[in-house]
Amino acid sequence: MIIPHPRFQQIDTWVFDLDNTLYPHNSDLWPKIDARITLFMMRLFGIDALSLRALQKHYYLRYGTTLRGLMLEHGVNAAEFLEFVHDVDRSSLQTNHSLAQAIANLPGRKLILTNGSREHAIKTAQQIGISHLFEDIFDIVAANFIAKPAAQAYESFFAQLNINPRRAALFEDLDRNLIVPHQHGMTTILVTPSPDQSLEREDWEVSNGEAAHIDFVTDDLTSFLQALQPYDG
Repeated sequence: MIIPHPRFQQIDTWVFDLDNTLYPHNSDLWPKIDARITLFMMRLFGIDALSLRALQKHYYLRYGTTLRGLMLEHGVNAAEFLEFVHDVDRSSLQTNHSLAQAIANLPGRKLILTNGSREHAIKTAQQIGISHLFEDIFDIVAANFIAKPAAQAYESFFAQLNINPRRAALFEDLDRNLIVPHQHGMTTILVTPSPDQSLEREDWEVSNGEAAHIDFVTDDLTSFLQALQPYDG
């Protein structure tokens, strides 16, 4: 059981990454998107998927998103890319009433911060049954296509949505995406796969949650949020 912590007393803005954070890591949604990214690149370069995977992941690691690498190095149209890769079936995602109630009970603003598109975030949140709970979505377009973990992405987010990072908490599934937020004073929570979830991840995506820029770790987002009660100590 997670013990309520006094640090959360000061939080009035709750920020959530989307993919692999607001839905389970072992969902088939992200693999579908990942496959669409590979297919987009196959059509762009005219070579097979196996040959492209290394380049796709190189751009993802270097630029935060494959899209950013394709834009800078190959002049890809961002709108066409986002529409293509997010054209996926989300029906396997189940409505999560417990998560919805836990988010609804949080005091203050609730926001989504994603390297994906706003449309993707809306459709995915609607499928889970939580879209009505969020005041706004800050997507890759709002960030001028500068993706997490770049400092400019977070600084734009803070400025455009008038956020005091010292009074905000960020839930995120990638360790490196919590470094800059922690430097700005955000309370950082790493959302990891549960022990029964087996999935393929790049080596750099795997974290034990022990880094100094990670304040809390959970493999059960709903339970973590449910445990955030007023602190009396």
